[in-house]
Amino acid sequence: MNRPDAYALLCEYVSDISLRRHCLSVEAAMRAYAQKLGHDEETWGVVGLLHDFDYERWSEPADDPLRGSEILRAKGYPEDVITCILSHADYLSDRYPRRTVMEKRLYACDEITGLVTATAILRPTGIGDLTAASVKKKMKAKGFAKGVNRDDVVRGRPTSGSNWTTTSSSSSTR
Repeated sequence: MNRPDAYALLCEYVSDISLRRHCLSVEAAMRAYAQKLGHDEETWGVVGLLHDFDYERWSEPADDPLRGSEILRAKGYPEDVITCILSHADYLSDRYPRRTVMEKRLYACDEITGLVTATAILRPTGIGDLTAASVKKKMKAKGFAKGVNRDDVVRGRPTSGSNWTTTSSSSSTR
Protein backbone atom coordinates (compact mmCIF):
# COMPACT_ATOMS: atom_id res chain seq x y z
CA MET A 1 0.00 0.00 0.00
CA ASN A 2 1.44 3.32 -1.06
CA ARG A 3 0.26 6.74 -2.16
CA PRO A 4 1.04 6.40 -5.90
CA ASP A 5 -0.93 3.13 -6.13
CA ALA A 6 -3.78 4.61 -4.10
CA TYR A 7 -3.90 7.68 -6.34
CA ALA A 8 -3.93 5.47 -9.45
CA LEU A 9 -6.86 3.53 -7.97
CA LEU A 10 -8.68 6.78 -7.21
CA CYS A 11 -8.19 7.96 -10.80
CA GLU A 12 -9.33 4.60 -12.17
CA TYR A 13 -12.66 4.83 -10.35
CA VAL A 14 -13.26 8.59 -10.12
CA SER A 15 -13.52 10.78 -13.20
CA ASP A 16 -15.35 13.69 -11.53
CA ILE A 17 -12.76 16.34 -10.71
CA SER A 18 -14.77 17.66 -7.74
CA LEU A 19 -14.87 14.23 -6.11
CA ARG A 20 -11.13 13.80 -6.75
CA ARG A 21 -10.47 17.18 -5.15
CA HIS A 22 -12.61 16.19 -2.17
CA CYS A 23 -10.59 12.99 -1.72
CA LEU A 24 -7.34 14.96 -2.00
CA SER A 25 -8.59 17.41 0.62
CA VAL A 26 -9.50 14.63 3.02
CA GLU A 27 -6.10 13.05 2.36
CA ALA A 28 -4.36 16.32 3.29
CA ALA A 29 -6.43 16.69 6.46
CA MET A 30 -5.78 13.08 7.48
CA ARG A 31 -2.03 13.46 6.90
CA ALA A 32 -2.02 16.60 9.06
CA TYR A 33 -3.86 14.81 11.86
CA ALA A 34 -1.52 11.80 11.63
CA GLN A 35 1.49 14.08 11.92
CA LYS A 36 -0.03 16.02 14.81
CA LEU A 37 -1.03 12.88 16.69
CA GLY A 38 2.10 10.85 15.95
CA HIS A 39 0.51 8.26 13.64
CA ASP A 40 1.59 6.90 10.26
CA GLU A 41 0.99 9.65 7.70
CA GLU A 42 1.10 7.28 4.73
CA THR A 43 -1.65 5.04 6.10
CA TRP A 44 -3.84 7.91 7.21
CA GLY A 45 -3.30 9.72 3.91
CA VAL A 46 -4.26 6.66 1.87
CA VAL A 47 -7.42 6.28 3.96
CA GLY A 48 -8.36 9.90 3.23
CA LEU A 49 -7.53 9.54 -0.45
CA LEU A 50 -9.59 6.37 -0.94
CA HIS A 51 -12.49 6.91 1.45
CA ASP A 52 -14.91 7.78 -1.41
CA PHE A 53 -13.15 6.16 -4.38
CA ASP A 54 -16.16 3.92 -5.09
CA TYR A 55 -18.86 6.59 -4.64
CA GLU A 56 -19.06 7.69 -8.28
CA ARG A 57 -19.85 4.15 -9.44
CA TRP A 58 -21.85 2.91 -6.44
CA SER A 59 -23.46 5.78 -4.55
CA GLU A 60 -26.33 3.82 -3.02
CA PRO A 61 -25.94 2.87 0.66
CA ALA A 62 -26.32 -0.80 -0.24
CA ASP A 63 -23.07 -0.53 -2.22
CA ASP A 64 -20.96 2.42 -0.99
CA PRO A 65 -18.44 1.81 0.56
CA LEU A 66 -19.05 -1.95 0.63
CA ARG A 67 -18.19 -2.48 -3.03
CA GLY A 68 -15.03 -0.47 -2.55
CA SER A 69 -14.02 -2.59 0.43
CA GLU A 70 -14.17 -5.70 -1.78
CA ILE A 71 -11.87 -4.02 -4.30
CA LEU A 72 -9.44 -2.95 -1.60
CA ARG A 73 -9.34 -6.47 -0.11
CA ALA A 74 -8.68 -7.97 -3.54
CA LYS A 75 -5.78 -5.52 -3.95
CA GLY A 76 -4.30 -6.47 -0.58
CA TYR A 77 -5.00 -3.31 1.41
CA PRO A 78 -4.72 -3.77 5.19
CA GLU A 79 -7.90 -4.53 7.09
CA ASP A 80 -7.52 -1.47 9.33
CA VAL A 81 -7.59 0.77 6.24
CA ILE A 82 -10.68 -1.00 4.88
CA THR A 83 -12.48 -0.93 8.24
CA CYS A 84 -11.71 2.76 8.64
CA ILE A 85 -13.21 3.54 5.24
CA LEU A 86 -16.28 1.42 6.02
CA SER A 87 -16.73 3.21 9.35
CA HIS A 88 -17.15 6.64 7.76
CA ALA A 89 -20.61 5.67 6.47
CA ASP A 90 -23.23 6.38 9.14
CA TYR A 91 -25.54 3.72 7.73
CA LEU A 92 -22.90 1.06 8.44
CA SER A 93 -22.28 2.12 12.05
CA ASP A 94 -24.02 -0.97 13.41
CA ARG A 95 -21.41 -3.15 11.66
CA TYR A 96 -18.47 -0.74 11.57
CA PRO A 97 -18.61 1.62 14.55
CA ARG A 98 -15.94 4.28 14.77
CA ARG A 99 -13.59 2.99 17.47
CA THR A 100 -10.05 4.00 16.54
CA VAL A 101 -8.61 7.50 16.42
CA MET A 102 -8.12 7.12 12.65
CA GLU A 103 -11.77 6.16 12.14
CA LYS A 104 -12.98 9.11 14.21
CA ARG A 105 -10.70 11.56 12.40
CA LEU A 106 -11.79 10.35 8.96
CA TYR A 107 -15.41 10.98 9.90
CA ALA A 108 -14.52 14.43 11.23
CA CYS A 109 -12.51 15.34 8.13
CA ASP A 110 -14.95 14.08 5.49
CA GLU A 111 -17.55 16.87 5.54
CA ILE A 112 -15.53 19.68 7.09
CA THR A 113 -13.05 19.66 4.19
CA GLY A 114 -15.87 20.58 1.83
CA LEU A 115 -16.78 23.54 3.98
CA VAL A 116 -13.15 24.64 4.30
CA THR A 117 -12.62 24.35 0.53
CA ALA A 118 -15.78 26.29 -0.30
CA THR A 119 -14.84 29.03 2.16
CA ALA A 120 -11.28 29.27 0.83
CA ILE A 121 -12.47 29.57 -2.77
CA LEU A 122 -14.28 32.79 -1.91
CA ARG A 123 -11.22 34.43 -0.37
CA PRO A 124 -8.80 36.47 -2.49
CA THR A 125 -5.90 34.85 -0.63
CA GLY A 126 -7.36 31.35 -0.75
CA ILE A 127 -6.66 28.99 2.11
CA GLY A 128 -3.38 30.57 3.21
CA ASP A 129 -4.82 32.84 5.89
CA LEU A 130 -8.19 31.14 6.37
CA THR A 131 -9.22 31.06 10.02
CA ALA A 132 -11.48 28.71 11.93
CA ALA A 133 -13.71 31.71 12.67
CA SER A 134 -14.31 32.24 8.94
CA VAL A 135 -15.26 28.60 8.47
CA LYS A 136 -17.58 28.68 11.51
CA LYS A 137 -19.29 31.78 10.14
CA LYS A 138 -19.87 30.09 6.78
CA MET A 139 -21.13 26.96 8.54
CA LYS A 140 -23.95 29.01 10.00
CA ALA A 141 -24.98 30.33 6.55
CA LYS A 142 -27.53 27.75 5.46
CA GLY A 143 -27.39 28.77 1.81
CA PHE A 144 -23.61 28.40 1.61
CA ALA A 145 -22.01 25.12 0.45
CA LYS A 146 -25.36 23.35 0.40
CA GLY A 147 -23.74 19.99 -0.35
CA VAL A 148 -22.00 19.99 3.04
CA ASN A 149 -23.98 18.06 5.61
CA ARG A 150 -23.85 20.28 8.67
CA ASP A 151 -25.15 17.46 10.85
CA ASP A 152 -22.14 15.34 9.91
CA VAL A 153 -19.79 18.23 10.68
CA VAL A 154 -21.38 18.62 14.10
CA ARG A 155 -21.38 14.85 14.73
CA GLY A 156 -17.71 14.74 13.80
CA ARG A 157 -16.92 17.43 16.34
CA PRO A 158 -17.19 15.36 19.54
CA THR A 159 -15.19 12.50 18.06
CA SER A 160 -12.44 14.81 16.85
CA GLY A 161 -11.92 16.72 20.07
CA SER A 162 -12.98 20.01 18.50
CA ASN A 163 -14.60 22.75 20.55
CA TRP A 164 -16.99 24.00 17.89
CA THR A 165 -20.08 25.64 19.31
CA THR A 166 -22.52 25.98 16.46
CA THR A 167 -25.99 24.76 15.74
CA SER A 168 -26.61 22.06 13.22
CA SER A 169 -28.55 22.45 10.00
CA SER A 170 -28.41 19.60 7.52
CA SER A 171 -28.80 20.02 3.81
CA SER A 172 -27.41 16.78 2.40
CA THR A 173 -27.71 13.06 2.95
CA ARG A 174 -23.96 12.39 2.51
